[in-house]
Amino acid sequence: MQTCPECQSSLSTPLVCLDCHALLPQTPGQTPSPFDALGVELGWRVEGKALKKQLLKLSRAVHPDFFATADEATRNRAEDASALLNSAFETLKDDFKRADWLVKVLGGPSDSEERQMPRAFLMQVMEWNEVLDDARSAAQGSAEWNAVAELESELATEREARFSAIAKQLDPLPAKGAGDLAPVRQELNAVRYIDRTQAEVKQLKLQATLGPKS
Repeated sequence: MQTCPECQSSLSTPLVCLDCHALLPQTPGQTPSPFDALGVELGWRVEGKALKKQLLKLSRAVHPDFFATADEATRNRAEDASALLNSAFETLKDDFKRADWLVKVLGGPSDSEERQMPRAFLMQVMEWNEVLDDARSAAQGSAEWNAVAELESELATEREARFSAIAKQLDPLPAKGAGDLAPVRQELNAVRYIDRTQAEVKQLKLQATLGPKS
């Protein structure tokens, strides 16, 4: 564990010492990982309330307002640390972003390198597309529109199932380069498709509520 260069206390984050409140210099080109920045153990599982509590504790320690009378370098360091913490929190609190980051760091393929989705999922995609196509030309209250409501629920359930599959492959976390992470990327591709379809369903319902353009 690293120690503070000012007071020699153990550090929970490479950004600031919580004992002496010293802002710590960062090596150019070596940005702390989201887990390191927030002092969170590297892994798939993250507890939301604990993560938020850690963010607030560290954000208070690096808040630029506390360094308003300091020299310019220190003020800039505070602003950079605050931005890093917020960025780290946005990555770790979101299941998709966290999984995406982990796959990349562990040596897995990016979404441009692995574009496939799980094969079984593709059959569901075809069924969902048919439901949406039918609903676009159907009247509200019709069987086609009732199918859209069912689709909305099915998408939410399927999204949870995909993250359950991701959790099984990332918990415990495999060693870097130790396993084939293409299946995890395929699951993330499926989640991205679900997110797009959910947005399309919302847009379709909104258009129906507003009625045809005059």
